[in-house]
Amino acid sequence: MKTLYLIRHAKSSWEFDVSDDKRPLNNRGMNDAELIGKELKSLIKPIDKVLCSPAKRTRMTADIILKHLEIPETKFFIAPDLYDFSGNQVMDEVKKCEASIDTLMVFGHNHGFTSIVNFFGNKRIDNLPTAGVVAIEFDVKEWQDISVGNTLLTLFPKSLR
Repeated sequence: MKTLYLIRHAKSSWEFDVSDDKRPLNNRGMNDAELIGKELKSLIKPIDKVLCSPAKRTRMTADIILKHLEIPETKFFIAPDLYDFSGNQVMDEVKKCEASIDTLMVFGHNHGFTSIVNFFGNKRIDNLPTAGVVAIEFDVKEWQDISVGNTLLTLFPKSLR
């Protein structure tokens, strides 16, 4: 079995005149990431690998959430191809994972993440909100063989506020 956790970055700030990849989280985003991190701690399986988009808002989200999950830094990797909004590059990265990785956590962006959830999960969502989490389990031995799986978890900050 393979389990994929998709986590969309938390709410970012438009307050600064910076390029899209340099936008930080705003206060709500930081608070939502804290809520998600605290809640996820009791809901997730042990994580074998974490992949994260290089965008500042995504790295900040990962830092906040991962401190609650006690995942060692040796399992954390920045993957430039995750700065992707279609989802195609995200799935390429996921499918390249080694068979020894059973649980994979990916921090990234919409619209790609909503598309991935609806294509690979068996529960449809309208939109993966900022700081939202979806876990999908696949009955395969190799990541390259994933197809439609079982949606195990949907966790959105709105339900925790």
